[in-house]
Amino acid sequence: MIPSNWYNIVPDLPVPPPPPLHPATRQPIGPDDLAPLFPMELIRQEVGQERFVPIPQEVLDVYRLWRPTPLMRARNLEKSLGTPARIYYKYEGVSPAGSHKPNTAVPQAFYNAQEGVRRLTTETGAGQWGSSLAFACAQFGLDCEIWMVRASYDQKPYRSALMRVYGASVHASPSPVTQAGSKVLAEYPGSPGSLGIAISEAVEVAASADDTRYALGSVLNHVLMHQTVIGEEALGQLEEMPDVIVGCTGGGSNFGGLVFPFLREKLAGKIDPVIRAVEPEACPSFTRGRYAYDFGDTAGLTPLMKMHTLGHDFVPDPIHAGGLRYHGMSPLLSHMYELGMFEAVTRSQRECFEAGVRFARTEGILPAPEPTHALAETIAEALRCKESGEEKMILTALCGHGHFDLAAYERYLSGEMEDFALPQERIDEALSGLPA
Repeated sequence: MIPSNWYNIVPDLPVPPPPPLHPATRQPIGPDDLAPLFPMELIRQEVGQERFVPIPQEVLDVYRLWRPTPLMRARNLEKSLGTPARIYYKYEGVSPAGSHKPNTAVPQAFYNAQEGVRRLTTETGAGQWGSSLAFACAQFGLDCEIWMVRASYDQKPYRSALMRVYGASVHASPSPVTQAGSKVLAEYPGSPGSLGIAISEAVEVAASADDTRYALGSVLNHVLMHQTVIGEEALGQLEEMPDVIVGCTGGGSNFGGLVFPFLREKLAGKIDPVIRAVEPEACPSFTRGRYAYDFGDTAGLTPLMKMHTLGHDFVPDPIHAGGLRYHGMSPLLSHMYELGMFEAVTRSQRECFEAGVRFARTEGILPAPEPTHALAETIAEALRCKESGEEKMILTALCGHGHFDLAAYERYLSGEMEDFALPQERIDEALSGLPA
């Protein structure tokens, strides 16, 4: 059954998260500061203190195209591992765009359409978010303009084709269309791009037109709240509660959407699972970043957010998990990580693709590169159970399919894929540019 409300975890936290700051005054930002980019209802949700926010009927009507999503037990994977653990996964790849991203794209498009907005701009890494917003805009009659990180634009041409099928216009980022993109191209003509650069381009265009707003696919509070339909459905579908919950993290929306409802139950003393975030070794904001105020984009157009960051100047190497190539982490999740509410680990690219291939050969679903990080850690946890004899129940979110990622799997299968060990000097250099 589709939940009738989104869950806002902020009122249940023991300590409120630090507020975003205006970059000029260093004072907490207000609704007027966000109004050029977001409709007022999303601003209210971003700062709201209501624990449950009703999902509009118009949004539920679109959700019904694919929700509720299936909760499945990976029995064949368990058998191949010889583990006594029970592995369950919530499969979000059944959405029109093939990932969890429409869970927030649909309400964002709806609220913008309600307020008379004509066009939405956005960035996208792997293309899942861009596909999702293009789909959502088509549902509510909005134009959509997307800046796709150049590395992913080149690796996944059919993702941008899908966006155009849904009616969107797509630019490879950095692009000559904006001042932010032109500046990067002038300094680094062969730049692979980054989510920070693409955000700068989308924000620049949105802020320059009265009929245009910006939509973000992860990181912000309201985005993570919309994704809680994943965890709420899972709570109702499970016949037993998990001992371990594992999710991949880039900006944090998939992870927050899965774990927040379970954290609510944990904070209430009803369950006590171990909760673990998994990020790529090539972009380790939780495990090697600094908890500090930083810009959400490269050009410094966004408010300052306190988050785990590698520095807004950090440009990750073009790993295949394009959706995890963001320099920062959700401020809300960063705050919760500082409070010790969950763990974080890293996984290398090749071991993630190894997990993806194993999952495909046992369960029949080809995972997107992003959730292979969670699958790699899930498999590792299941093998630890094999050694200890513990019969743990492990829950993860398979946040998207990998049908557009076959070129990456081909590189892995042919032996051409390499792991990337991120030098500490590169992190130190990027962190040296943090706002004073």
